[in-house]
Amino acid sequence: MSSAPAGLRIAVVGAGSSGLLLALMLQRQGHRVSLFERSGRLRTEGCGILLVKSGVEAVAAAAVPGLLDDLLAGGHPVQRFVFRNLRGDLIEASPAERQAGELPSLLIHRRAILDALWRHLDPAAFHGDHALVGWSQSEDGVEARFADGRQWTGDLLVGADGIFSRVAALLCPDRRLQYLGDRVWRGVVTDATFCTDGDFFVYARGRGIYANFFDLGPDGEGRGRTHWGFFQEEELPDDREARQRLLEEGVPAAALAKLPADAAAVIAATAPEGVVANWSFDIDPLPALVDGRVALIGDAAHAMSSSQARGMTAGLEDAVALAAQLAPGAAATPQLALQAYQEERLPVVHRYQERSRQVSHRTGRKRPPTRDTAATPVAEQHRKML
Repeated sequence: MSSAPAGLRIAVVGAGSSGLLLALMLQRQGHRVSLFERSGRLRTEGCGILLVKSGVEAVAAAAVPGLLDDLLAGGHPVQRFVFRNLRGDLIEASPAERQAGELPSLLIHRRAILDALWRHLDPAAFHGDHALVGWSQSEDGVEARFADGRQWTGDLLVGADGIFSRVAALLCPDRRLQYLGDRVWRGVVTDATFCTDGDFFVYARGRGIYANFFDLGPDGEGRGRTHWGFFQEEELPDDREARQRLLEEGVPAAALAKLPADAAAVIAATAPEGVVANWSFDIDPLPALVDGRVALIGDAAHAMSSSQARGMTAGLEDAVALAAQLAPGAAATPQLALQAYQEERLPVVHRYQERSRQVSHRTGRKRPPTRDTAATPVAEQHRKML
């Protein structure tokens, strides 16, 4: 059998980190890539990310000249993890583990990651204002349909459209979001004193995280920045309008007051436009990541809690694995390339999801502690989250 040709027509739906990296790698292989995004532009909003070492290694494995250097320049290595209780008392402080010659885990703004990827992409591939409403496929190809009536026809379709993926909803109709029990606020504030020099602070409630903070380094004007996250356990309203109203609120004053004054002041000083709020969800492991000529990567394939800091990393790994299978000569047909991708990644992402949910269960989320968890020091529980 002849190998799959270069120049396949491939649609990537979703221009987040995994979609951008996949589109970039496929372009470099000679494929004709169309990157479709619901927004009219590249959306770089968001907050800080702890991009763990394996995520940085995935970017290195993409072997795009200059990309790793751009990523490393956009963030800085995490140096120390500090765990405190809600009174501010020190539980434990430990340096970030890193062997000589290893790539670091990075504290980095989401915007810096997307900007680094965008700089290396041929922008002609980007098509904004394309909201996917459906897709269909045959033995000869796949067709995508968009809300404004436009269509695309090609060889392969990849859903990189996040936790609320439309591609995944059609590929796996039983896919459902599972609420994890938290309303979560995240923000970035100009601050050069509270959290510095690569520090990552965790404030722990009984069995779970109440808040975290980490040093994001200077902005474009040289001002120090701190990322923070605040987690409040509560019931998810049944009414969608009520959910949205709650997401438009700031951190409740009574909840914020449970933090030490210096930590609470960092959150209180954040401008509203610097805050993002969400309800926390994951999904059950999917039985498949591929159906014929259609594949899933990133949160569309395996959305998980932040307890292991694996969400973005897993998506970047997906992109590298899928691009490798689609390299000219790697597989006999495009469909076999997707099947090989699934065989490689499905057990890996299932392990990530299961581990993430296990740690979430052990560290709160309105679930009673197990006997083993009750005997485990709180800092050890949270270290596993990082």
